[in-house]
Amino acid sequence: MKKLKYISFALIALWSLTSCANELETAPTDQASGEEVFKTAESAETVINGAWAKLNDDGPTYANLGYSTVLRTSDAMGSDVAILGNKYGFPSAYAFTEMINNTVSRPQFIWFTLYSTINNMNNVIARIDQTEGSQEKKNQVKGQAKALRAFCYLNLASFYQFSYLKDRTALTAPIYTEPSTISSVPKKRASLEEIYTLIKSDLTEADNLLTNYTRNNKDKINKAVVNGLLARTYLNTGEWSKAAAAAKIARTGYPLMTAEKYKEGFNDISNGEWIWGHGQTQEQSGASYAFHYLDVSSSGSYYYSFMADPFFKNLFDANDIRSQLFQWDGLPGREGLLRYSKFKFKTGLIADIVLMRASEMYLIEAEAEARNGNATNAVTVLNELKTARNANPYSGSLSQNDVIAEVLIERRKELFGEGFSLSDIIRTQGTVARKPYVDANGQPIKVQITTPDGTVKTVNGRGHSVFNFPDQTAFAPNSRYYLFSIPQKEIENNPNL
Repeated sequence: MKKLKYISFALIALWSLTSCANELETAPTDQASGEEVFKTAESAETVINGAWAKLNDDGPTYANLGYSTVLRTSDAMGSDVAILGNKYGFPSAYAFTEMINNTVSRPQFIWFTLYSTINNMNNVIARIDQTEGSQEKKNQVKGQAKALRAFCYLNLASFYQFSYLKDRTALTAPIYTEPSTISSVPKKRASLEEIYTLIKSDLTEADNLLTNYTRNNKDKINKAVVNGLLARTYLNTGEWSKAAAAAKIARTGYPLMTAEKYKEGFNDISNGEWIWGHGQTQEQSGASYAFHYLDVSSSGSYYYSFMADPFFKNLFDANDIRSQLFQWDGLPGREGLLRYSKFKFKTGLIADIVLMRASEMYLIEAEAEARNGNATNAVTVLNELKTARNANPYSGSLSQNDVIAEVLIERRKELFGEGFSLSDIIRTQGTVARKPYVDANGQPIKVQITTPDGTVKTVNGRGHSVFNFPDQTAFAPNSRYYLFSIPQKEIENNPNL
């Protein structure tokens, strides 16, 4: 893979952060001045385009490529993905030894990637009003910059501190809303309350600024994406009515895919259910490397390490279209592993990256309604999604706790591999749940596989291999092992943390 660089569009090279505020890189040769870059609203938009490309496609290793790294790490640290320990990429995240270690590459890469994007958006927001161009174009550019900044802060709030509903005053990460320069003073950590106040302010303003904007592709942020981010935000902060309302707006115009469409591989941004994604081409395909972990069935997939926990399979109804995606692996060295073939490469080993779907919005709406005491409304929304997947409608107890539990299980089933595992565990103050694939007597459970030559045989089923935290304590809610760490380099360079 060729490491991608994005220096042609201005501020990524000029104001790239290697530390949050006080270590800056400048482009050595082809420096476009800020005046040139921000001469027009059209040219200012190229900063967003370049920052978006860098956020998604750039990275130092095959396992750290853009924002997909956050999504893959979140699922690797959850309950339902059984990571292969002998495959490159995510075994350390799976074992909870990586993200707590602030000296290794992944925690550093995620932190600096988010703050680099924030800094670029700060430059856009600070200078867009002085550019030449129509007010409509300026509104579009500012609205997208505000939303992308909020998206980065939402990730910081979601992974670097425990749930807002546990302690909204907990210190998390610094807030920067002005462009950083050599003389900028590094900030102290802000509370979750302060970060979410900024997120909600940015998204609310973006929603207004993008009122008349019609995008030409789903990489762009429009009002639907903004409302989806608002729905996620309000779910995190316990504002249930607002979460349900924003989710309903976000999913409008994005119908749930058919059952047959569900089996096509989650690789195409043109899917009508996708609200937001990152498209890939043969020429720009850096983010596609994430699929080498997710795609466990295509012959060209190299890492194929995101196998499914066999107990996860038991959550699905037999008639559910999603249950047809499970298959016991019979390839040499992989016998007895459980494939979940939700993700499949397109021809040429490229695949678009999904960032937001209508189904997530149905689930946010259902959960918010349930937590708000409207169990009947919650079940109605939940069953719309279940029906689309050919699953049995929920017909159980209407007690609040039972309905919430059912929605959270449906989130696990529907959003597997899309990056919500760890953030949901932190948000709900839940716990990772993993157990060995054995029966009540502690004996391996047998499964039937088909080998490449067509032979059918019975072998031991294989699931999780990590069942405790590194200190050998049991998985528990609100564990420090769930949180992403602030890099040591940042701590050294920012005495105000």
